[in-house]
Amino acid sequence: MNAILRRKQHKAELRTQILEAAREIFVRDGYESFSMRKLAQRIEYSPGSIYLHFKNKEELFESLVEESFDRLLRALNRLKNGHPQQDPAATLKKGLRAYVDFGLRNPSDYRFAFLLRRPLHRRPYKVHPAFDVLRYMVGRCVEEKHFRTVDIETTSQALWAAIHGITSLLIQRPTFPWVARRKLIDQVINNAIDGLMVRTDQEEETRAGVQHVQLSHL
Repeated sequence: MNAILRRKQHKAELRTQILEAAREIFVRDGYESFSMRKLAQRIEYSPGSIYLHFKNKEELFESLVEESFDRLLRALNRLKNGHPQQDPAATLKKGLRAYVDFGLRNPSDYRFAFLLRRPLHRRPYKVHPAFDVLRYMVGRCVEEKHFRTVDIETTSQALWAAIHGITSLLIQRPTFPWVARRKLIDQVINNAIDGLMVRTDQEEETRAGVQHVQLSHL
């Protein structure tokens, strides 16, 4: 390996080391308590070495957020680009489940993407492609008549709110006496999706009959 390749490899390895250490410090101490000097001490490099890769802690934080989103995006894209004949409602449920599973398997990534507090930015919020995938899945359900006629943007945001709620609660309140996780997550997703589904006349009659029976026992 020549000198140029060794330098490039060292630079890439240092960047990875910086990001891994920064993630640990951000999660442990929070955004406000993070400092480049603290990071430099953690990886045993000078602050100047870090500034060669990131101009400030905001840029470093944004890189970590983007890295976290990209991992989620890859998981969702695998579903989006799967078999085109799959039931779009079933695919959407799998996508919502993949979102929750991603958060629970990667709590540090999820905290970076959604939970870690930082000063408000004045620039407009940029919607990440991961949300675009969710919107696309909802759109397919509407276009193929699996969902009632609904506003795609509103429905996409409502579904995101539902799964973000259960994901963040399970991450931040692990000692709460939850029922079996899979059962709870499935019910949240099923409740959110099933209320949007187009029902046949027979299904509507059955649903009305169940509601009548329930009300008669009140």
